[in-house]
Order: sequence, then C-alpha cells, then structure tokens
Amino acid sequence: MKSLLFLVFKFFSVLKFGKILTTGGTMIVSLAVYASIFGWRYAAGFIALLFAHEMGHYIAMRQRGLEAGAPVFIPFVGAFIAMKDQPHDAETEAYVAIAGPLVGTVAAFAAYFYADQTDSRLWYAIAYAGFFLNLFNLIPISPLDGGRITAVLSPRIWFAGVPLLLAAFIYSPSPILILIAIMAAPSLVQAWNYDPASPENQRYYGVSQATKIEYAGMYLALAVALAIMTFNVHEHLSR
Repeated sequence: MKSLLFLVFKFFSVLKFGKILTTGGTMIVSLAVYASIFGWRYAAGFIALLFAHEMGHYIAMRQRGLEAGAPVFIPFVGAFIAMKDQPHDAETEAYVAIAGPLVGTVAAFAAYFYADQTDSRLWYAIAYAGFFLNLFNLIPISPLDGGRITAVLSPRIWFAGVPLLLAAFIYSPSPILILIAIMAAPSLVQAWNYDPASPENQRYYGVSQATKIEYAGMYLALAVALAIMTFNVHEHLSR
C-alpha cells in the first residue's frame, strides 16, 4: 500500500514538474528572443505582463472547476493556457475570458504607476504594451478574449469584430492578424448559422438578462479604461 501511494505521489510530482518545465522553458525562449530585439529589461517586464494575463485565466478556470494546462509562451504570438475542460455555459466561458484582461490590466496599471513614480521611460513602454495588448484582446471576435466574453450576449456580436480586425490590419499589417482571421473563420460560420431557438443553444447561451447586462458593463468599462490609458501613455512616450 505504501509503495502504491509513493508511486502515485511521484506520478503527480512529475506532472507538476512537467508543467513547470513547459512554462519555464517557453518563457526563457521568449525572453531570449525579445531580449535580442528590445533588451532584457523590457523583455522581462513584457513577459511578466503576459504571465499576469494568463494567470488570470488560470485562476478563473480553477475557480470554476475546469482543468487548465500550463501557460505556454510563443514569441511574437503571446501566451496561452489550454482549457482542458469545456465550460458548461456561456457565462462560465465569459468569466474565464474576462479574468485574463482584468488581471492583465491591473498588472499594466502597476507598471504605469511605477513608471510615474520613477519617471522611467522603460516602464512607460512596458505599461503601454500591457494596455495595448489587453485592449486588442478585447476585440469582440473569437478566439480572442473579447469574443468569448461577448458570446454571453450573442455569438452574432462576433461580426462586429470583423471591421475592427480589418482596421487593425490596415493600420499595422501583421501575419499574426492573418492567423487570427483564419482562426476566427469557423467561429464566424458558427455565428452565421446561430439559431437562438435550438435547445442546444438555449442550454449554453440561455443566461439571464441581468447576467448579460453585468458582463456587458464590465466589458465596456474595461475597454474604455484600456483605450484611455493606451492613448495617454502613447502620447506621453511620443513627447
């Protein structure tokens, strides 16, 4: 019996160690890549903000009893946490989705306040990256967080994200935006075929009006705050 318990303990220890290796290894690779371009101080601050964002998702998943993978960092793409269990309804999906930008915004504000106290251009740049990336993530199109949050209202809102994504590409063409558009295509097809009267959709998207208003309010407040701070910090850095 003791031998069996020891083997079980070792098994779970290896699993946890594997998660640490996955997160730590990809984090180090991303740090090296970003540091070679922007310097290690900026790279470390930027990755710390990405980590805060992903841990927001991770904590929310665990709060809702969903199994979460280890944070994985990909240079020039960002980071992600695999949701191993599917959410039971749109409210759970929105709860997990909004937690990332929320914690990420708090971390960006911490960088901003530190920059303000020390008059550090480096930390202003790090704060700007945090505000901008969390704002971008709120574009209401799946698979971005904004799409998963606004799905609690209706999947058809994803079509509002198409012109925003197109405007972002026109303003700053990027292969990442093309990748996001490709990943969003199946979701847009789903939204086009969405039937609110079907029993399956009623089970998943059938949340109360109060819940819809609550998430819509949080989403708009967060988007406005991020837009204001992104603009203000950008203007400060331009001066």
